[in-house]
Order: sequence, then C-alpha cells, then structure tokens
Amino acid sequence: MPTERILAAVIVIAIMLLVAFPIHEFAHALAAWRLGDGTAKLFGRLTLNPIVHFDPIGGILLAVTTLASVSSGGFFAFGWAKPTPVNPMNLRNGRYGEAIVAFAGPASNLVLATAGAIPLRYMYDHPELFEQFGLLALTLQLFVFLNIILMLFNLVPIPPLDGSKILFTFLSPRTAWQWRPILEQYGFIILIVVFFFPPGNPIGSLVFSPLIDAIYGLLVGA
Repeated sequence: MPTERILAAVIVIAIMLLVAFPIHEFAHALAAWRLGDGTAKLFGRLTLNPIVHFDPIGGILLAVTTLASVSSGGFFAFGWAKPTPVNPMNLRNGRYGEAIVAFAGPASNLVLATAGAIPLRYMYDHPELFEQFGLLALTLQLFVFLNIILMLFNLVPIPPLDGSKILFTFLSPRTAWQWRPILEQYGFIILIVVFFFPPGNPIGSLVFSPLIDAIYGLLVGA
C-alpha cells in the first residue's frame, strides 16, 4: 500500500503540472481576455501549454510536499504555477473585473475536483472496485483532495493569493489603498507563519482540514 500510494502521488503530481496548473492559469487568462485585458494573451499565456505556465520552484515544492506527506501517511501539498499577468486597468466591470479574474482560477480547481469525484463517487457506491482498481482509486482521491486544497488555499485573502484580489475589490477604495501595499509587502511571510508554524500543528491546517473533508465528502458522497 505505501508503494501504491507513492505511485499514485507521482501520477497526480504529473497530472497537476501538466493539466490542473495550466487550466488554473488559463482560466485567469481567459477571464481577463473576455473582460478586455489582453496582457496574458500578449505574453503567450492564453494557452493550455503546460510549459509556459510552469514555475520551477512552485513545481518542485509541489512534488516534494506531496511525496513527503504521502510517504508519512498523510496528505498535504504546496506549490504553484507561474502567475498570469493581468492589467486591472484594462478590465471591464470596474472594480469587480479583477475579482472575477481572480476567482476564475480557484473555480477551475473546483471543476477539476468535481470531475475527478464523479468516477470516485461511483467507486464508493461499489466498494469492490477499490480492490480491482486500487491505484486508480488512490489517484482519484489524491487528485480530488489536491484540487480542493488548492482551491481553498488560493481563496485565502492574503497576497499574492487570488483571494486577496477578491478581498480588495469588496473593501472601500480608501481601505484597499491603505492596506494593499502593506499586505502585498508582507503577505508571503504571513502565509508562511499561518500555514507552517508552529511545526506539526499549523494554524492553517486546523481551519482547512474540516473544510477540505467537508467538501470532499460532499463531492464523493463519502
């Protein structure tokens, strides 16, 4: 079983880097383009080509965290693709345009999680399939979990995550003007503290774990 879980993790990492991450960034680019901003298209990012969306550091972290957590019997993943360039000044719908573009990425992860949950839900209704297709079942489970994690993580309202752009949209212009530079300067440090300290019992996991389990159960019916 440990070997099978590791193999499933390797397969999921490949799927995320070749399919899920490109779809996430393409969703941003497509939403921006439809709302009047062609910046992503100009930079060749309005595509599903995984090469142009690949970020070496984010990809390596995804592989390392996924394999390390699966090897220890749990599941946690942390990684990212190359951010999609967007010029908010070009977007229609005023301040809400940036929020729509930001939300498109996490929404794509929810769609992918739902797609993976459909066959998995059928397997839960027919438990004998877990024995016949154990590797497939593990791969689908990890794929669904990982997309849920990425969706929720990206919705955290702290820069540079997508949720911060949604938050700034709904704040008053004055409040956003005051807080955005500060949060953008220290946002990454805040994320590290919230999600990785104290070691072994991060605050983020205490909040996210129940949400992840609830959404997973809702999607697969387990």
